[in-house]
Amino acid sequence: MRVVVQRVSRASVTIGGVLRSAIARGLLLLVGIGEEDTRQDIDYLVKKVVNLRIFNDLQGVMNLSVLDVGGEILAVSQFTLMASTKKGNRPSYIRAARHEVSIPLYNEFVEAMTLALGKPIGTGEFGADMKVELLNDGPVTIIIDSKEKDF
Repeated sequence: MRVVVQRVSRASVTIGGVLRSAIARGLLLLVGIGEEDTRQDIDYLVKKVVNLRIFNDLQGVMNLSVLDVGGEILAVSQFTLMASTKKGNRPSYIRAARHEVSIPLYNEFVEAMTLALGKPIGTGEFGADMKVELLNDGPVTIIIDSKEKDF
C-alpha cells in the first residue's frame, strides 16, 4: 500500500460538479492499494500518518503531528500510485489491486484512519472521476510505502 501525504491548508474533492468532501488545515492522502496488501499494511500506514511530525511547532520546526494540531484528513483512492513505468512509456497497473480487493481495503483504511484521528475524515468515491483541489502548505509532500517499512 502506498500513500502520498500532503500537508495542506485546504483540500477538496468534487465529483460530477458536486462537492463531495472538503477539509481545512490537515493532510490530503492519496491512497494506492496493491494486490498483496492486507490489514497489516493499513495498520502500519494509519499509525505512521497520524503520528508523522510534519506540522510546525511554535519555533517553526516540523515537530507536530496532525493529531497535535487538531488537523483534518481527506483520503482519496488513487490506483495510479501503483503504476510501473519500467518498460516503455505507457504505465502498467498490473500491481494495483482489483476492485474486489481494493474497495474493502480502502474502506477499512478510512475506518481505521477515522478511529485514529478521533473524528470523521473526508473521502472521495472509489473509482469515480474526481477533481481534487489542494493548497499544499510548505510544500510538504511525503510518500510512504508499507512494503518498505522496518520492523
